Amino acid sequence: MTSRDPAAALEPRLPSPLVAVDDDRFTRRGLRLLLKRDDLIHPDLVGNKWRKLAPNLAGAAGRPVLTFGGAYSNHLRATAAAGRLLGFPTVGVVRGDELAGRPLNPSLQRCAADGMRLVFVDRATYRAKDDPAVVARLLRGAPEDTVVVPEGGSNAAAVRGCVGLGRELRGRADVVAVACGTGGTLAGLAAGLGPQQRALGIPVLRGGFLGGAVRALQERAFGGPAGRWNMDDRFHFGGYARSGPALEEFAEDFGARHGLAVERVYVAKMLYALVTLAEEGAFTPGTAVAGVVTGRPEPAGGGPG
Repeated sequence: MTSRDPAAALEPRLPSPLVAVDDDRFTRRGLRLLLKRDDLIHPDLVGNKWRKLAPNLAGAAGRPVLTFGGAYSNHLRATAAAGRLLGFPTVGVVRGDELAGRPLNPSLQRCAADGMRLVFVDRATYRAKDDPAVVARLLRGAPEDTVVVPEGGSNAAAVRGCVGLGRELRGRADVVAVACGTGGTLAGLAAGLGPQQRALGIPVLRGGFLGGAVRALQERAFGGPAGRWNMDDRFHFGGYARSGPALEEFAEDFGARHGLAVERVYVAKMLYALVTLAEEGAFTPGTAVAGVVTGRPEPAGGGPG
């Protein structure tokens, strides 16, 4: 194990690049489109996974880490990779006991190759993963000093880690959009932006519950609301990891236009939302709009992140 500072040991590329994109769907309306390439921060801990994990790993100080995710979780892969690179044990609690005993998919194969011990639980147990009794049961047999990191890494430490994303964008854009799964990145991004800037969250899940999650995360991280933000719930395409012909066609076209391999679960939905909002006249002429590229597509044979 090691207590090295992950920010130094993992050598992230910070600040991540901010790239101007020439897209006629924006320019003909007097808008500027920028892409914040957080997908280039680190080859293994991509985008917001780096920003959310780094403070949690610093707090863990080399102790074993237990965390949670689905069968294709980017968060599990990033945690496993960090364990390999920094030399601490990792345990991944995976949603779906029906997966136990089956061949691992490419995402879980990568977790296992990086040394993560995988524990498959039924979906009822997974839904109760915040219950102290459930956590205590999952920790049986684990070292006493094991640190529990929540699903997606979203807690107060992670939110404070994402403040840096907003600070890197201060004065660079008027509106900054980010796709949302658990709300932690949006909560920190909004806090880091300047007073005249606004963060825009694009949920990738159905349900309209993330606003409350963002407010609760800001309360825990900062003691109350921080920054200007809002959400648009129209672009989930049916729910997490759901897609459809329109989104697939859009992602292929955007990638061909701009030489960017577009990740489908998060990034495609955020970009689709920005193009739709531009076409609806939601941004006044002269607005600089930045989209945060939080991930990369799975390699061939992979699945949703």
